[in-house]
Amino acid sequence: MTKTIVNLTLPILLEEIELALNQYPHHPYQQAFSNPDFRQELIAYVLSRVFSKYVVVDDEKRQHTDLKKMYQKPDQKQEREAYIHEGIHYLVDKYAEYVYHHIPSEVNSGSIPSNWFG
Repeated sequence: MTKTIVNLTLPILLEEIELALNQYPHHPYQQAFSNPDFRQELIAYVLSRVFSKYVVVDDEKRQHTDLKKMYQKPDQKQEREAYIHEGIHYLVDKYAEYVYHHIPSEVNSGSIPSNWFG
């Protein structure tokens, strides 16, 4: 039987990041973190600051095991959420020039004259 080390924190953190980002405006936050590189930096930012739990699981049993149920730490949820929001603001500030120059702001197309007719 082959065994694998599994990070129990990561799947929960990914869900919490998604929920947190949904609380922010589409521009620039959701657009910035739709970039896989930004998203990975946010994940790394939070994981480096929170307690992570690992288990060793048999590969055969892994498919039939709900790993999320193995990691029920509601007292640490607030800490993770705080670091998620801190990381979102930190990374948007850190990459502010890129975010504000390379991510187009949303424009209400109804208020802009059309150049379709030339």
